[in-house]
Amino acid sequence: MTKLKPTSPWRRFVAPALAFVLVAALGVALLRPKDTSSGTGDPLLGQIAPTFALKTLDGGTLSSAQLKGQPLVLNFWASWCVPCRDEAPLLREVSEKQSAGGLKVVGVLFQDPDLKRMRSFIADYGLAYPNLLDSDLKTSINYGITGVPETFFIGADGVIKSVDRGGLTRERLSAGLKTIGVTF
Repeated sequence: MTKLKPTSPWRRFVAPALAFVLVAALGVALLRPKDTSSGTGDPLLGQIAPTFALKTLDGGTLSSAQLKGQPLVLNFWASWCVPCRDEAPLLREVSEKQSAGGLKVVGVLFQDPDLKRMRSFIADYGLAYPNLLDSDLKTSINYGITGVPETFFIGADGVIKSVDRGGLTRERLSAGLKTIGVTF
């Protein structure tokens, strides 16, 4: 009978520990949200904002041409989105405080098929700014939307100055507004 050689401590402990560390590092890298609050690296940053003409919830139409010459916060959201609920009061507040100064806030609904739930969300958060339906997702595709919420800060010159992909905080909202010449 042949005796089996005992497994070395290296193979029993160090190799699995090394594999665990590598898998953990990869997991952290993949799952950590990207810091996109500055918009650095976004392909649309510094470009003229894509044009759009979308239906409002009341059946009208609002186009980017109608907003020309004014700083704009364009927020893509959905009623099923938890971070959208967190940032809605901030967007309401900035739209109320800054509307007299020329700032426009516009919401674009992304992959949200339930009109009743959309209207309820808007009523619950007291959103008085326009919210538009992107039924064919053309505008979302043109802006490179990969999830919600995503917010574009567009200067009066029509150039995208900052992009925030993720739920806005007061600090991130203020930083984005500053890039379009608005203080909050």
